[in-house]
Amino acid sequence: MRRNANPVAQTILRWERDGQLVEFLCPERTREWWQVWVDSPQVEHFGSSDWHHLLDTALNHARLWRGDLSAAADLRLRVAAFGATPANRARLRMVFAEADGADQGRGGSGGPPARERCGNLRPLPGGRADEGKGA
Repeated sequence: MRRNANPVAQTILRWERDGQLVEFLCPERTREWWQVWVDSPQVEHFGSSDWHHLLDTALNHARLWRGDLSAAADLRLRVAAFGATPANRARLRMVFAEADGADQGRGGSGGPPARERCGNLRPLPGGRADEGKGA
């Protein structure tokens, strides 16, 4: 047994989808920003406390877009916690499952799966598979 094993059991959380924004408080640019988050893959892992934190973040976003530059630093820290940029997602160990979706024909790269694009591929005669067979 490891000496540094955590003696406290893991807590399993139930994820919730909220995504309600008090739109009359926000400029159009903040409403667009909010919709980007509502449609983001990260929301599959948001609980109610995450939505509340994101709502406060939206209010900071609205302040910034109304010209209050003092909101910029806090906004940057808040969106980093949600994985807003590639660097933030790398730090949080988040990755997109693009390859899985592309292989199953569900989008990913936007094209058809490799099997549809290339058909039934077979090795050509004279290749490595034929070595040692004595021609």
